[in-house]
Amino acid sequence: MYKFSEKSKKKLETVDIKLQNLMNVAIKESPYDFSITEGIRTMKRQIELVAQGKSKTLKSYHLKGKAVDIAVWIDGKVTWDFKYYKEVADCIKRVARKLGYIITWGGDWKTFKDGPHFQIED
Repeated sequence: MYKFSEKSKKKLETVDIKLQNLMNVAIKESPYDFSITEGIRTMKRQIELVAQGKSKTLKSYHLKGKAVDIAVWIDGKVTWDFKYYKEVADCIKRVARKLGYIITWGGDWKTFKDGPHFQIED
């Protein structure tokens, strides 16, 4: 069973309470450890990410505290291997269904696959 670092907790505190609940349950059930790398964002940060090609929109759910990005840890190191994000996403989706939350995983997007991204609908 995994748990969030203080750094992850601080980032998680910046987002919608449902998203906090979801991630706090999911970390305990996840097949791999993961951290929260981003919660709420400023427009300035969003503009930078679009300029870098790391985001495709200025209407990100991060701007309103409805999204988080994660990093999956394997053997003490962050991995960007999509297969691990898929397994963690499957866990997060299962937890969301149990809690009655509607979420979107960036890895399911057709054009811009964003494995670390999760957003919650109202």
